[in-house]
Formats: sequence, C-alpha cells, structure tokens
Amino acid sequence: MKKNIFDLGTKELKEIALSLETKVNEGLEKDMMEVQCLPTYINPNKSIEQGKALVLDLGGTNYRAAIVDFIDGNPVIHPENGFKKDLSVMKEAGFTRENLFQEIADLISELNLEGVKSIGYCFSYPAEPTLTGDAKLLRWTKGVNIEEMLDELVGEPLMKYLNENLEQANFTGVKVINDTIASLFSGLTDRDAQAHIGLIVGTGTNMATFIKSDRIAKLNPAYTQKGLIPINLESGNFYPPHLTVIDDKVDACSDSKGRQRFEKGVSGMYLGEILKSVFPCDKFEEKFDAQKLTGIMNFPDIHRKRYVRVSRWIYQRSAKLVAASLAGLILVLHSHDKSIKKVCLTAEGSLFWSRDCHDKNYKDIVLDELHKLLAEFGLDIQVHIPVMANANLTGSAVAALS
Repeated sequence: MKKNIFDLGTKELKEIALSLETKVNEGLEKDMMEVQCLPTYINPNKSIEQGKALVLDLGGTNYRAAIVDFIDGNPVIHPENGFKKDLSVMKEAGFTRENLFQEIADLISELNLEGVKSIGYCFSYPAEPTLTGDAKLLRWTKGVNIEEMLDELVGEPLMKYLNENLEQANFTGVKVINDTIASLFSGLTDRDAQAHIGLIVGTGTNMATFIKSDRIAKLNPAYTQKGLIPINLESGNFYPPHLTVIDDKVDACSDSKGRQRFEKGVSGMYLGEILKSVFPCDKFEEKFDAQKLTGIMNFPDIHRKRYVRVSRWIYQRSAKLVAASLAGLILVLHSHDKSIKKVCLTAEGSLFWSRDCHDKNYKDIVLDELHKLLAEFGLDIQVHIPVMANANLTGSAVAALS
C-alpha cells in the first residue's frame, strides 16, 4: 500500500466531530441511540475525607482488586497498584458467570477486608445504570460473551456471592460504574476546570462527561438530583464518517458486525486486525494487538518497511479519530455552557499513553489535533491532561463512598 488511505485532513476531522456532536445530542434525547449517553445515577462526593472501600476493575484483558483508604482526603491504595490478574480466559467459549465470580473472589481473598463495607466496581462493558447505583449489562464487547449475564444486574449478584463465599466479607453496598466514569470521577481533583471528560483508549475505547440534568430529556423522572449528571457515552459504538474499505473488512470479520465501528478503528484490540487486513496474504500472529503494532513502529530495523509505514498510519489515524471525537463532545459541552475555558481530560488506557520512539507519541497527537480542531471551530478552550496513577481505582472508590 503506497497511498495512505487512513489519512484524515482537517475537513474530514471536523465532519467527524460534528457527526459525534449530533449523535450525542440524539443520545441525550432518546434511549438506544447510536451513542447511548447512559446517565449514571451516582452523585460523586468531591470532598471525601475518611472512608475505606474495596475496588474492583474488570477490563478487556485484566482484572484488579485493591483497598482504597481515604486519609485526610488523600486516597491510599493497598497494595500500591492493586492485585492484578490476567483474565483472558473469560473470552473462551463456555466461561460462565460462576467462573467469573470465582476468579474475582480468588483475588479479593488476598486482601484485608477488615472494616470494609462498600464495593466500587469498575465494569468496562456497556451497562445501563440503575437508580440504586448498580447497573444492568446491555452487551459484551472486547471478545467476551457470557450470555447468562446479559440483561442482569452486575453488582448485586457479585456482592451476594462474595458475602456467601469469602470468610472476611460483610459487604452492605455496591456501586457499579464504567471505566470512563471512574476516570471522570478521579479528575474532579482539578478544581480549576469548568468541564471534565473521562477517556479510555486501551483494549476498547469510550468517553464520559458531566451533563446538566435539564439537558437530558430522557433522564429517569424518579431521579430528583439536579445539576450535573455523569454520562457514559458508550462512544465506541459511534459510526463516524470517513472509515475505509479496510475498516469494513475488519468489521465483517468481527463477532459484532455493524456495531462498535469507532472502537474498531481506534482501540488496541483492533489496530493489529487493521494491519493484517491491509496485507491479507501475509502471515501474522493470531493475537496481534496495538502492542505488537507499536512494536513494529518502535523497532523498524527488524520489520518490513511497508509494515512500519502502514502501522504508523493506522496509529496516527487512531489518535486523530480520538481527537475528533473529543472535539465533538466539547462542542456539546460548550453549547450548554459558553463560559467553559478549560477542560480536564482524564485519560486511561495503554494505547493512549503509548510511545512512538521515531515520531509523535499518541497523547501528543491527540492533544495537538484537538487544539487545532477547537481553533477551527472558533473555540478558545484549553484541554489539560493530568498524569494520574490508578485513576480507575480512585474513581471507583469515590463512587463507592458517595
């Protein structure tokens, strides 16, 4: 491939941003739209001084468990980065809810649960929040498909299992949030920002933000909280303009044809599949994700030049797509509040923080393109990306203790 079919100019990126803006507004109006905009019925406590919670973080590949203890307002995590386990096994056929609960319980059993009553569960799959702070699983993504859990509550059955099967466990409440909501909550420490966005670009991708309650037409009337409501966009399902025939191939070969089109063009799980689809007659490893793709870019001397060139095109397009989607979301926020001058963007995910040793790093591409787009739209808004360790764990603890 000599021509870069993945190149996106300013015109195309603006069209993608405007498309996302339209679809976010549709999602705030009605249920089950392309960009779902799911309200999370948890009002985060921005000033927790004391409190202790068990936090769980179930992602696309890994699972973590830790105790977060707030001491004089500062979260202390035990152990420092949480206990971590590879849970790729949950993508295998025949893996059940019982298997998942057992895997989760095994890691929790290594923690000291004395005095811990609350659970904050960061669950990184599309789930509809309930008024109680739990969530109902809508669908699996990232190659997981435990059918018996679909349309069921995520948190309460797990809490019941832990109370019945762990000797130390005596939990009384569980709050389930998406990983983007967890990132969003952890960014609340930035008091200077007028708006906040949570972003994940790892195995999958998604965004979250706060939206004024009077701008959410579909908000459950039984929820009486006014002001800013956390919204999980489920933006991985966004179908942006200017995808390519290669993206269509990747979609056609996936187990979720027609869905998660933005995620399939952006996230770590699919970037390797895009490269493989460009060279269909070449042999690649079966599991070929963004880590392998960035390895080609960072060690060009041991890889074919055409692989290196196309890998960088795919990598850079992913970052530009993320920038365009962020610009679209900021357009929505600015339309609600013209006073916004600074946005705090709390970003998690291995791809977002990845490096290109011979060109711009992913984060820098996103930030540069985003500020260009905002200027193109006539917006004088600065976006700040704090470096935060364990944002998911801290945000989940905020949810648990709110």
